[in-house]
Amino acid sequence: MSRVRWISLSALVLLLSLLPFLPRDGGDGGAVRTTSEATTPGALTAGYGRVTPAYRRTIAHVVDADRTSPRLAPGASARTLVDDLVRCATFEGQRYCLGTGWTDRTQAQVRAGTLRMLARPAARRSAATSTGDLSTYDAIRHAARMSPAARAEAERAELTQAARSVAKVWLLRHQIQGVPLPHGFFARHPEVRRSPAAVGRTTSTNIDSAPDSGARRTKHWRDYPRKGTVLDPADVTQQHRTYWCGPTTMQMIAWGWHHKRRSQQHWANRLGTTTSGTAITSMVQVVNAATGYDRQSYAGPYITLDIGDWSFNQWKLLMARHIVDYRAPVVLHPVLLQRYYPYLDHDGSGHFQVGRGYKKRSHGKTPLLGYFEPWNQQRFHPDEPFIDRVQWRNAYKSYRANEAHFQHNLGV
Repeated sequence: MSRVRWISLSALVLLLSLLPFLPRDGGDGGAVRTTSEATTPGALTAGYGRVTPAYRRTIAHVVDADRTSPRLAPGASARTLVDDLVRCATFEGQRYCLGTGWTDRTQAQVRAGTLRMLARPAARRSAATSTGDLSTYDAIRHAARMSPAARAEAERAELTQAARSVAKVWLLRHQIQGVPLPHGFFARHPEVRRSPAAVGRTTSTNIDSAPDSGARRTKHWRDYPRKGTVLDPADVTQQHRTYWCGPTTMQMIAWGWHHKRRSQQHWANRLGTTTSGTAITSMVQVVNAATGYDRQSYAGPYITLDIGDWSFNQWKLLMARHIVDYRAPVVLHPVLLQRYYPYLDHDGSGHFQVGRGYKKRSHGKTPLLGYFEPWNQQRFHPDEPFIDRVQWRNAYKSYRANEAHFQHNLGV
């Protein structure tokens, strides 16, 4: 081989080896893509844990409290319904409330907030355009119409799923909010993934031998790349019915995992969606059941997490962790108000969106959040402006929209 050809071949090999590290601009170039098989380890998370005898006793106590109550009448007073239906269980120091998710609020506080919501005049509840989030009013009335046996079965399933994910709740609160891990945590939870890449500058040895109080993990917002995305921006669609934001969000999430689109009617059936909408707890359950994003090598079991006491910095760190480290989408749960979403012609209701990316901006500017928007008002009101499916918007406004929702929770 001539010297010139050898030099040319060497240069080509060198160029090809550098291609993965070259910056790419525009669109979703350089995005972090999810696939159906993991390729790199993500941040410290947990798989499904076992349901211990203590957890079973807790679940039985909460469920039996409802089973022994007389059959509820849908026309019962709001206080009667809330006292009977809004109940919480504590697993290893973390509180889970039925229909609300993991929360730092007490059962009394959750009940009081629910009562305040139900006390709003019917005109205020129906003033906004409904896009498909199941309102608290409708959720309570729906639960009241169920037979005690059917309701007990649903509650047991929800609490069992929660009990199996308590390790993930502890890890998120530890890594992002700085809450110390309880004594013996790693010994009790072998489902916690240990990986050198999982905790920034720490190693797997550090994780295994670290005291249970836990040193703060070292990965911060500044440690994440300038941009991260998951899901293909071509795999999007608008909701076909006004109350189908849940099925459409689920359709796009599953599309990203299976690389195949199933109908919104299919997902509406899986989610138990009615004309009143979809519950976020159903969204989380179906993401876990119908995709692989709940694998330990991705996000671990999705949970319904109350972020009412989270700061914006904590919230955006959660987004980056989910996108870059977990390589998995977020079930966003905002309220559609014009002050947060300027593309709206008028205020809407609680809503679901697919959180799938972030972009940092220079000079101290607020980062952008990337998400898929199922709501297109023009489909139902031709005189109103068209809304794009792929959105990049001010992340702080998205955070505030999530906080403004009565439940202020999301699926992660």
